[in-house]
This record gives sequence, C-alpha cells and structure tokens, in this order.
Amino acid sequence: MNALAGAGSFVTLPALIAVGVPPVQANASNTVALFPATAASAWAYRDGLGPIGAVKLRPLLLTTLAGGAVGALLLLWTPSKTFEFVIPWLLLIATLTLGFGRQLGEVLRRRWRIRPSAVLLVQWVLGIYGGYFGGAVGIMMMAVWSLLGDRDFRSLNAPRTLLVTAGNTMAVVIFIAAGAVRWRETLIMLAAAVIGGYCGALVGRRAPSRVIRAGTLIIAGGITVAFFARAYLKGVP
Repeated sequence: MNALAGAGSFVTLPALIAVGVPPVQANASNTVALFPATAASAWAYRDGLGPIGAVKLRPLLLTTLAGGAVGALLLLWTPSKTFEFVIPWLLLIATLTLGFGRQLGEVLRRRWRIRPSAVLLVQWVLGIYGGYFGGAVGIMMMAVWSLLGDRDFRSLNAPRTLLVTAGNTMAVVIFIAAGAVRWRETLIMLAAAVIGGYCGALVGRRAPSRVIRAGTLIIAGGITVAFFARAYLKGVP
C-alpha cells in the first residue's frame, strides 16, 4: 500500500495490535518498522529537492524535526487506554485526507494564499502529528503547500518524502531510546515491508491508478469502521 498509494499504516498498526502489542507500543513499533522504506524513498527523490514556493527547505526541515520530537514524546506520555480511544478518530482523519485531501487543497488554493511564516507554523503542527501518529501526513503537507501558489503536485513529492522522513527520524530515535519498541514484531514487519515495497512498485507499473486508489480507500475505510466498532464494544458494560 505504501508503494502504490500510501496508507500502509492502516494495515500494519492493526496487525501489531491484533497480535497483542499494546496500542502505544504498537504505534511506536510501526513507525520504526516502516522507517527504512520511507528513508529509502527520500534518498531516491534527493535530486528533486528544492524550496517550496518562497519557503526554503532548511527551515521546513528544522521545523518538522522539532515537531516530530514533540509528537513522539506526546505519544509516550499518552496512556494506552487514552490512545486506544483516540486511534479511531486518527484513522478517520487520515481516511478523509486520503479521500479528499488533494481536492481540498485545490479548492482552498483558488480562494486563499498564505504567508511563508504561516506555512512554517502549520508544518510544525504537522510534524507533531507525524511523530504522534502520521497517517496521511504527506498528503496534508502537500495540501498546505499548495496554498503558496500554483505548483505541480509531482514536484512536491521529493520535499514531501524528505520531511515525512525527518519527522519519523526524530520519532524513531525517541521511541528506541525510551524502550517503546517491540523488536521481535518490528523486525518481522520491517523485513516484510521491504519485500512488500518492492512487489508494490512492480504492481504499480501495471495496475490502473484509479483501481489502486479505490482499493486503498476501501481498506482504509473498512479498518476505520472496524476500530470504531471495537472501541464501542469495549465501552459497552
């Protein structure tokens, strides 16, 4: 899913929870397991890096690093029961972003423009979200950047990948230092993610983009509904 359309965490996070990993540790382990794949993508996109409108890449990078650290610490300070309650809502936000984020960005771009300073502030908030959970954060970044002016979305892939990786880097370091990673499950998932990423790239060359997008949204929506149902059933006396 990550190689084709993103949103791989919709599968990997529930998988970790399903095998008995507590929610906070599952989210931390999930971030670490998927990190090598995102880092590899950032390296592959390195030739396309550059400023985003009037905003230079370095301030955006530093802002995202700071936000990622804050988000990771917030996750570690969140009680498991609280995070378990929050997960369905985070999944819902990510699902809606997957489905409508790009269209929303285009609508807002036709009506508003924002200053570079405002972009840095929003980028810091998105960095926090990325370190805390991160579902569809790359699409959120691109929607915000589109408000700076007209720019081809494809040209935003390189900075998007780098900044998502930056936020995850801080989270990975903090999660490992805090001992929040379940290494057995993480290493198995890491190896599987590398294989899945390679196979996904091969499939992506042939599969129609509409089919990929529809399948991703169906899976994301189904898992979101399942987590809401799970939370409701746990809340029933």
